[in-house]
This record gives sequence, C-alpha cells and structure tokens, in this order.
Amino acid sequence: MKNRSLPIFLLVLILCGAEAVFAQYQANYDESKVPDYTLPNPLVCEDGSVVTNAAQWEAKRRPEIFALFEKEMYGELPSLLREAGNHPDFVTFRTVETCDDALGGLAIRKQTILTFSSLDGKEKVDVNLLLYVPKDAPQPTPVFLGMNFLGNHTITKDPNVLLHHLRSGEKATSEAELPEGSRRGDRVNRWAVEKILKSGYALAVFHYVDVAKDGAQQCFTSGVFDLYSDYEGNQSRGKNDWGAISAWAWGASRALDYLETEPLVDASRVAIMGHSRLGKTALWTGASDPRFALVISNDSGCGGAALSRREFGESVRIINRNLYYWFAPQFTQYNERVNDLPIDQHELVALIAPRPVYIASAEEDLWADPLGEYLSALHAVPVYELYGDAPFGNRTEEQLPNLHEQVGKTIGYHIRAGKHDVTEFDWEMYIRFADKHLKK
Repeated sequence: MKNRSLPIFLLVLILCGAEAVFAQYQANYDESKVPDYTLPNPLVCEDGSVVTNAAQWEAKRRPEIFALFEKEMYGELPSLLREAGNHPDFVTFRTVETCDDALGGLAIRKQTILTFSSLDGKEKVDVNLLLYVPKDAPQPTPVFLGMNFLGNHTITKDPNVLLHHLRSGEKATSEAELPEGSRRGDRVNRWAVEKILKSGYALAVFHYVDVAKDGAQQCFTSGVFDLYSDYEGNQSRGKNDWGAISAWAWGASRALDYLETEPLVDASRVAIMGHSRLGKTALWTGASDPRFALVISNDSGCGGAALSRREFGESVRIINRNLYYWFAPQFTQYNERVNDLPIDQHELVALIAPRPVYIASAEEDLWADPLGEYLSALHAVPVYELYGDAPFGNRTEEQLPNLHEQVGKTIGYHIRAGKHDVTEFDWEMYIRFADKHLKK
C-alpha cells in the first residue's frame, strides 16, 4: 500500500495558510492595533475647492459624496426606480384591517399591504405594514418608522396582528407554523410599543425581508430584485449595482409614501429607526430620502455608523466575506485597502444634515465598534456647523460620553451598558431626542 500521507513540508504550508486565512478574518478588539488613518474631509470637493457654507455643500459637495456612497458601497438603484421617484405608480396600498380600540384602548390599529408590481403587472411583492396611532395624542401625530427582523406579529402580543409569511413564501395560518423565537410577542423587548404611543408618537413597522430576502443565495432572485432587476445571482450584478441595504432603504421610502396618504399621522415628522444591519439601512435611507425628518441608528457598526478605517470589530474585509450581497460588488475592492476608500462613515452621517441624526452604541458590543460610531458622529460636525452652532456640543475625540448620558443637539449620541440589542432605555433616549425635533 502506498503511503498517502502528505509530506511534512506541504502539511506545514497548508496549516500556515489556514492560520493566515483565519487571522485575516479575525476581528481586532485591541485599540493599540487600530491602524493610523486619515479621514477624508467632507468639506473638500473633488476639485480641491473648500466648502464654506450650506449652499455650496448642497449644490456641489453633497452630491459628490452621495454618488461615491452609491457607486463604491451601497449600490445604485436600477434606472427604473430612480426615474420613478416617490410614489411610483407600480406601488399600491390596500388597508386590510383596522381597529379603533387596539391595545386595550390605547391605539388605533391599521394593517396595510404595500404591493410592489412588475411593470407588466404579472408579478408582485407584498409588504405588510403595521401602524399604531395613539388615540389620545393630538392628530396628525409624528411617527417612528421601523424595520423588524422576524415579522410584525413579533413586536407585540396583540392577537390581531397578521402573522408573517414563512420563509417558503407561503402565509402562516397559525402560530404553530412559525419557528420558535419568531412567534407572537417574541420581540416585544425590542419595541417599547406602549411607551412610544403614550409619548404621543405613532409606530409603523414592516418586516424587512418582505422587500428583499436576507441571504446570499436568495437575495437577488426574489423580492424587489426579482421584480426590477434581471439578476441570476450575485455574479450577474454590475460593479455599482444595488445591494440588499439599498433595496431595504427603497422599501422604507415606499412605506413613507404610504404614510403621506394617511391622515392620522404627520408624514413630515417621521423618524426612521433601525438596529444592526437595519441601523445601516436607516442611515442610508435617511441619506437617500430627505423626507425623513429624523434618522436613528442603533448598534449599526461596519457599513453603518462605525468608521471603516479603524478596522476595529467587524471590518470591511470581514463583512464582505459573507455579507457582500448587502453592498455593491465594488465595495469588495476595498477589503485589503480600506484607506483607498474615497469615503468613510462620518460622511454618511453628514449626508443627513441639517436634519437631526441619532447614533447609539452598547458598551459590550465591540463587534460594532462603539468608539468608531461615536467618532463618526464627531467628524460629521463640520458639515452640521454649516447650518448652525454646536450640533454635538464642544466634544473632542478624548471627551467620550459617560454611560447612559445623552449628548448632542442636532447630532445625538449615547452609549449604554450591555450587549448588541435594542432596549427600553434606548427608546427612552430616542423619544427624548425626538421630542426636541418632532414635537410642535
């Protein structure tokens, strides 16, 4: 019998290679290993001219930065969607359930189907939007619009909220058909529904995978990608084509289209809120659609509020290993050369100016790089200063907020104790900040 064992030198090479690959995708949690970096200046135009006022920012520099985020990171929408703008005629709304005495008399409940149709009308994608409006608040009310991970029925124990669809695409007819962890009320801890309503805000939510599935194998052959693109998978995308985050953001804007038709709420006072990958989406939604009056990002990390150049926690290299479909294919070009990115995330925050933006971190959520999230807020300040004084106070890189302290005026920030999550404390902070900007 032949000896089929590998020669020792080959075995060593293989093991060393595997170790190198493993090290390449290990997250750095050591501040001393954060590389030196220089952030791009949001106020210096591509031709070298310097922005000194808001008019210059809006006319010249902001469009430059927005185009870079589209082409290099999140991807451009198909021309069909770009040209259609807001309220496209191939998106319709149909209210399927109402109740004037929901949640023990606290709220009015409306459940509406947003239908996205193909141009020939033969295919469609339905998005279930759940809306609660406080009965005792002056109407029309301001709104928190949020995207949830596991279906509208998971954010409340309300027995009348429609069940979500199964991953197969079929509608669940009973809770028993839903997997454990995604049944009615399983995510009430992340949605302070009663607190929001008692504070005078409406709450509108939808399940993000109604718009586009969150998986490398399913994303580009289902949902809005199936309707408005002809991809056969990731490999058929152009280098600057839209990724899942852009699709989810486009869906959030269509939810705002619906809210603009709803007389119970004030669509000029809508805050878009998202957590984790949906926190990334909330920031891009707010940058893409100026109709949103307030933008809230919770624990959004890499590709969201955290500075890419810090390479702390989840890095560009790591996020693109498995989650490349969230972004334009072009973004993977920066896996090994993040300093060549012509943008960084402080400029994403700056694109929201002069509208208020809120960034939240969690002390133990090192994967999302809390310090990098704070620094993005800080380095967006020069753009906000074009519109007014001290949007973030007189803070510095060394002057970090205390735990549970809310800082900032137009740019808001807090860091709380705990892990990657949305808590009642977070919602208390969001409501406090929103009261300053959305209450008349």
